[in-house]
Amino acid sequence: MTEWQNWSGLATARAQREETPDDVAAVVAAVERARAEGTTVKMIGTGHSFTAISEPEHTMLRPQGLTGILSVDRDAMTVTARAGTQLKHLNAGLESLGLSLHNMGDIAEQTLAGAISTGTHGTGGVAAGLAAQVCGLELVTGTGEVLTATEYENADVLDVARVGLGALGVLTKVMFRVEPLFLLEATEQPMLWDEALGTFDQMTAESHHVDMYWFPHSDRMLTKRNVRLAAEVSEAEPLSKARAWFDDNLLSNKAFGLLTAAANRAPAVIPRMNRMNGRLLGARTYSDVAHKVFITERNVVFREMEYAVPREAGLTALREARAALETSDLKISFPVEIRVAPADDIPLSTAGGRDSFYLAFHTHRDADHTAYFALMEQVMRAHDGRPHWGKVHTRQADGLAPLYPRFDEFLAMRERLDPDRVFANGYLRRVLGP
Repeated sequence: MTEWQNWSGLATARAQREETPDDVAAVVAAVERARAEGTTVKMIGTGHSFTAISEPEHTMLRPQGLTGILSVDRDAMTVTARAGTQLKHLNAGLESLGLSLHNMGDIAEQTLAGAISTGTHGTGGVAAGLAAQVCGLELVTGTGEVLTATEYENADVLDVARVGLGALGVLTKVMFRVEPLFLLEATEQPMLWDEALGTFDQMTAESHHVDMYWFPHSDRMLTKRNVRLAAEVSEAEPLSKARAWFDDNLLSNKAFGLLTAAANRAPAVIPRMNRMNGRLLGARTYSDVAHKVFITERNVVFREMEYAVPREAGLTALREARAALETSDLKISFPVEIRVAPADDIPLSTAGGRDSFYLAFHTHRDADHTAYFALMEQVMRAHDGRPHWGKVHTRQADGLAPLYPRFDEFLAMRERLDPDRVFANGYLRRVLGP
């Protein structure tokens, strides 16, 4: 048996069999064997989800043999890559080709399959979610069929499988719409609570991408606004190596990790620590190619829950979350992240059919997250919040179905592509049903 654990350490398992397929035929063989045996198979990705969505119950497939960019179509402006490619390697490859994704989240460790299947997203832009930039895919279904889905072939599968939760098949190729490589200028600015919330709508109207962080038990916020530049890539003005190392490596990772780890043993100091951290934040402006501005290095292991509420309810939900925390006895050392997303048309996307406001709650890995997440989940549920599929939540199928108008459509596609539940595990049974 092979031990498996996700990045945050919240999910562990023992797989009965481990394989690293290096082509589609090997994936098909693993699926057909599992179906014949009445067992299950799971491609695990990098395990960067906080939930057990990729937990293997029997056969564990590793993605390292299915990596790399396969083709570029400059007329159609699309790029096809193997689904086991990590997002950070796709970004580097695209940059060398003079290309870029339109938008992305702030972590790039995930495989392409894992990132789109869980609904990974950024903030702002025309398309915030990675899956909304997908225009084609190849997957091995639960019957062993190799199925290609584009807007011209099996379009109904593409429509649903872009955020497929790993329940519809093993993704082997993904095709993205891409753009010419572009620069972003980032302006990071500390603000107080009232100013940040009072100008949030203006910031999102005037900037292409906006991200905010609130430090619990304080009035301190950090805002980040990214604006596209009409400039050549050679004109980028990134942070100096010394400033980047000091701010992002020493302060945001090493020092922050040490402080939050120590605060776990003396939680009474957390409010004062957060106020101090908020006051230490300085404004800075820099520009670079898009993925280097979107992505943030995260070395401190944490736990996370994130909910998407309707955009119009977002600031109210944030205020209610703060009020709930301040009337509790909880002491939270990690900031709350705030982002927005335009609506997309993907059935199980958290932004499906509605402009969305994301609230992400974090704790240090050694802190007990359960009471905090439960309290915040109550607030998010009161606003028809949809939980991120790859982050901690307690929702089950009967409570999730009313949140997604096309939930039954997804279940019908699952029945068609995986009638024997070859790709099932405990998490998928909880959120989708048996």
